[in-house]
Parts: sequence; C-alpha cells; structure tokens
Amino acid sequence: MAEIKIDVKGETCPVPLVEVRKALRKASPGDIVEVTGTHSASKKEIPMAVEALGLELIDVEEEKGIWKIKIRR
Repeated sequence: MAEIKIDVKGETCPVPLVEVRKALRKASPGDIVEVTGTHSASKKEIPMAVEALGLELIDVEEEKGIWKIKIRR
C-alpha cells in the first residue's frame, strides 16, 4: 500500500481536482492519496468527487487556511 501526496497550495479550480483525479488513476486499490491545498471551493469539490467515484474519504482537516484531504483508492 502506497501513500501519494499532492500539494496544490495556491492553485485554484479546476487544478486541485484534476491533480487528485490523476493521482487516483495511478493509485492501486488500498493506496492513500493525500492532497493539501488552500482553495476553499476545492475543499468542498474534492470530497463530492470522491463520493461520486465510490471511493473512501478518510479525513478532511483544516488548519490556518490550509486543508488536507485523505482518500483511500
């Protein structure tokens, strides 16, 4: 099981979601994709996309304007 980290801090839509989708395509079942960013709309869009894809949203946390989302493929 691998952990793939993506840093999209400072990027705005649609870049964070596009990068997450790329990482999820490369990931194997059971892998964890962790994305870190600052764009507030992406913090809402990424979990919705994860749900639509039928994947597991492990965690969403935010501290000082920087959010981190963990997804299990």
